[in-house]
Amino acid sequence: MDVLVLGGTAFLGRAVARAALADGATVTCLARGSAAAPDGVRLVRADRDRTDALAAVADHSWDAVVDLTSQPGHARRAARELRAGHWVFVSSVNVYTRFDRPQQAEDAEVHEPLVDDVLADMSQYGPAKVACENAVRDHQDSWTVLRSGLIGGPGDETGRVGYYPWRFAHPTGDDVLVPPDRTFPCSIIDVRDLAAWIVACARGRVQGVFNAGGPTTPLGEVLEAAREVAGSDAAIRPVPTDVLTEAGVSGWMGPSSLPLWVDDPDWRFFTSHDAGAARAAGLTTRDLRDTLRAALRDEEARTTPRLAGLSDDDERRVRALLP
Repeated sequence: MDVLVLGGTAFLGRAVARAALADGATVTCLARGSAAAPDGVRLVRADRDRTDALAAVADHSWDAVVDLTSQPGHARRAARELRAGHWVFVSSVNVYTRFDRPQQAEDAEVHEPLVDDVLADMSQYGPAKVACENAVRDHQDSWTVLRSGLIGGPGDETGRVGYYPWRFAHPTGDDVLVPPDRTFPCSIIDVRDLAAWIVACARGRVQGVFNAGGPTTPLGEVLEAAREVAGSDAAIRPVPTDVLTEAGVSGWMGPSSLPLWVDDPDWRFFTSHDAGAARAAGLTTRDLRDTLRAALRDEEARTTPRLAGLSDDDERRVRALLP
């Protein structure tokens, strides 16, 4: 199988390139080249903002193309100009209009597609992904659209999934501060599992739209797994919402945050979607602890600032506000 990955040098794209190589494919990645491509991959350097970006790969008939873009103009141009036996587009659950109900299936309401070619504001991320999906369906006969949820595992620079195992491995006291709601639903898919299924969809020419996520797990169980992976005996200490607000701690991601949790009922089920169709079509996912171990290894080796969670000073500051 001759595979073109539009991207391929960062997180998921890199994992897809590796998975395709492991599957015996010949792999070409078209990317700006801000990071090195995996060994064994042919890298074509190109800026997809340029109208001639695809010239070097447009005269070839690919067995499969995998595109991860969130820019509608990129998706439209690629779907029009490239020839492929099958197309896999990696979309996002952000395409859905609401997240206040659990286990939404693929027929849930999605945003109106972004008309513009350029995603200029992340508030339009969902509509942009819808526009990208439509471009693939409009111009390709054989396609898979995968609406991914939260991705974790090796190579995740966001630190969202890796924060808790790292914090349990490096507590600032006898306990680790966590969100107040341990029933909060979490769904994490390992990047290696998602990449392997993307390649399987390409090889098998799996047709359709699929939610691609891991099993929904209560946050409390994720925290217990993180503590186990870290080999920690630190207690799990939920912090009341009013204390977090007073301390300026946010949810989900970013500095001074408690990841994997959102204090907003309209977003409670952001990562919790029905992936039954994907599983029926061959998606398999590993044990959550394996994902957390890989994330912890990355966090232990991190040389850049941690992008999510509480710093040591943050945690001590919040703890000082607790009774």
